[in-house]
Amino acid sequence: MNQKKSTRFLARSTIVLLLFTLVTTDSFAETKIEKEKPNVLFLFTDDQCYDTIRALGNEHIHTPNIDRLVSRGVAFTNAYIMGGSSPAVCAPSRASLFSGLTLWNVENQGKWDYNISENNKTLPQVFLENGYVSFGTGKNEPGREGHFARSFNAGDKILFYGMTKDQYKLPLSTYSPTGDYSKETEVMHSGEHSSKIYADACIEFLKEQTESKAPFFAYVSFQTPHDPRQSPEEYREMYKNEEMQLPSSFKPKHPFNNGMLRARDENLSGFPRKPKKVRAEIASYYAMVTHTDAQIGRILEALKASGKEDNTIIVFASDNGLAVGKHGLMGKQNIYDHSVHVPMIISGPGIPKNEKREQLCYIYDIYPTLCEQAGLKVPETVQFTSLNKVIGDPKASHRDHLYFAFMSWQRAVRKGNYKLIEYCVKEQRHTQLFDLIKDPQETTNLASSPEYANTISELRTLLETERVSLNDGNTPYDFTNQQGVEFWKTYNSVKQTTAPQ
Repeated sequence: MNQKKSTRFLARSTIVLLLFTLVTTDSFAETKIEKEKPNVLFLFTDDQCYDTIRALGNEHIHTPNIDRLVSRGVAFTNAYIMGGSSPAVCAPSRASLFSGLTLWNVENQGKWDYNISENNKTLPQVFLENGYVSFGTGKNEPGREGHFARSFNAGDKILFYGMTKDQYKLPLSTYSPTGDYSKETEVMHSGEHSSKIYADACIEFLKEQTESKAPFFAYVSFQTPHDPRQSPEEYREMYKNEEMQLPSSFKPKHPFNNGMLRARDENLSGFPRKPKKVRAEIASYYAMVTHTDAQIGRILEALKASGKEDNTIIVFASDNGLAVGKHGLMGKQNIYDHSVHVPMIISGPGIPKNEKREQLCYIYDIYPTLCEQAGLKVPETVQFTSLNKVIGDPKASHRDHLYFAFMSWQRAVRKGNYKLIEYCVKEQRHTQLFDLIKDPQETTNLASSPEYANTISELRTLLETERVSLNDGNTPYDFTNQQGVEFWKTYNSVKQTTAPQ
């Protein structure tokens, strides 16, 4: 072979070798990526306000393990729920989280169970259908009829109730391969606190994953700090009633009828609210948060021991907040910030550490965020927006405003500094305007000040626009009418709920 032919042969051989290398390298990369799909650990609490985390500004509470999550990831300081379309706010909130649907598009809207139809893939179902082991423990509402069976292929200590009367006495189900979660399958567990029971179940699951090569999606749904406000004595002793500070928005009673002043949650404390009683409620509430935090710490240690920590996305959030004495209220049947502003933290591989994001968002935005993080296709039915651009870039835009609602009586919108709340109860109208930057506790109503007239007008127009775009047909109030209450022409087909006395 002469030199010219030899050179051409070597060149062709080199090209073939390079092509082969590229093909095999790509195949190896795909295999490697498939093997290294991130795990997901979703820690979800019940009735936990945004301002119950020490690392996020509350120096009166102890949350060392949630603080660790803050230092390891990104904390969203303006994460919200949309509100509630039933008195049990947790039910529609959890339905939106799992379905990716807005408050008025979740099936069975207005009912207590809020089961998600098969027309919508749930968040854990997406992971399950893409090769993940999907594990669930704790409070699963909605879920007994329908979506739990198709969302999880592993689980233990599952509560199919919105709440219990005792944190130490729980009717729990275990995972059923046949999808049978009827009440007959429940076993009463007594003696252990709910938070510890659910943490134990997750810890046992994580131990089982040590040698597994399949990625996992683990959902731990605590029923705390929801009442009954019981915690082990050592945690309750950490908080002395007389040392608890009353919130700056404390009032003996709410200044007007908001539509649900005598809901179950409101009746947990007497009327008018007494400072001594509210301090005791805050102490018990904080004790539950700290006890739950300790169980989260146990789960994080188990995750580390499993060897899966470095490849696990951890999400911490809550389904709604709670008043606990603010504005003369005790519950979450309202759309003040103490009830709709919630904590949300995400940490894990590729996520910045110890950073905060101020962009407005809903906790339901986590559905497409997690799908994208795992390289999974987001179902077309999902109506929320991924936060991954915001996670990567603190200056990235996300939402210009947020819309809130509670049943038929309360509507609100937040844009920039301002939050407008409108009430329509028994044809009585009330308006509140707050500057959340200067007044985060919503203590000073600016609505009667002439200098804010244009702001109110603009936000009322935005309310009406959002009502239409979000398919909100559950209120008789016309936000654009500044003279009084008007009924929408389309409202004739909608049954109005009568406000309680």
